[in-house]
Amino acid sequence: MRRTCWSTPLALLFAWLGVLFARRPADARRSFGYARLEVLVGYTNALSQILLVAWILFEAAHRFLDPQPILSGTMLVVAVIGLAVNAIVLGVLGGHDHDDVNTAGARLHVIGDLLGSVGAVAAAILVRWLDWLWADPAISVLVSLLILNSAWRLLRRCAHILLEGVPEGVEVAAVTERVEREVAEVVGVHHVHVWQLAGGSRLATLHARLADGAAADRAVQAIEELLSVRFGIRHATIQVETGGCRHHGCAPLPPGAGDR
Repeated sequence: MRRTCWSTPLALLFAWLGVLFARRPADARRSFGYARLEVLVGYTNALSQILLVAWILFEAAHRFLDPQPILSGTMLVVAVIGLAVNAIVLGVLGGHDHDDVNTAGARLHVIGDLLGSVGAVAAAILVRWLDWLWADPAISVLVSLLILNSAWRLLRRCAHILLEGVPEGVEVAAVTERVEREVAEVVGVHHVHVWQLAGGSRLATLHARLADGAAADRAVQAIEELLSVRFGIRHATIQVETGGCRHHGCAPLPPGAGDR
């Protein structure tokens, strides 16, 4: 199982820089700050892992077609050392929040190296005692496919955030339904948008039509509390409407709704 020795240190460096720069405060040009850098780093690390897997599969195919003698003893020693080092690094990284795609990208590279070392140990033993030269490329393919699955899922998650997709576990229809049902002052909700700035940082915008005589401040406070408690949305921009919707695409209110 052969991997480039620089990929994991570079991935860890990117992850550290992502955390460092993401903490910079907002400024005049970037009013939301730099938090999305962590998502960009996670996306880059996932993409680089996929490219690395493609290279490993190419090398494995070449070794299948043209088997070469392998120094199984040296291979075993190096693999065991690599296994120990990557286990230590993985322990230092520890667990991570599911929404932290930056750390997930770094862990993906470390786990990839860890699996590669395990595969190399197994291949070295099979080559040394059974003379199965095909074991090295075969295990390389198996480990690469396992890594590819995780890398692809992380890449999709990062791309979804960068495209301002609706966060996992949230449905726009559910947001609309709950606000209309649980906030007494609201008779209609539309133009609802929910997205993530970075992993776990959820934002929303919506228009809320109020019942006749409803207090706007109280309605906004109730909506913000509902979004925070029910959907984990900590930053919401709410446009209150009292005289009907003047925007394209608004659904008409049912008869008598304004008297709620």
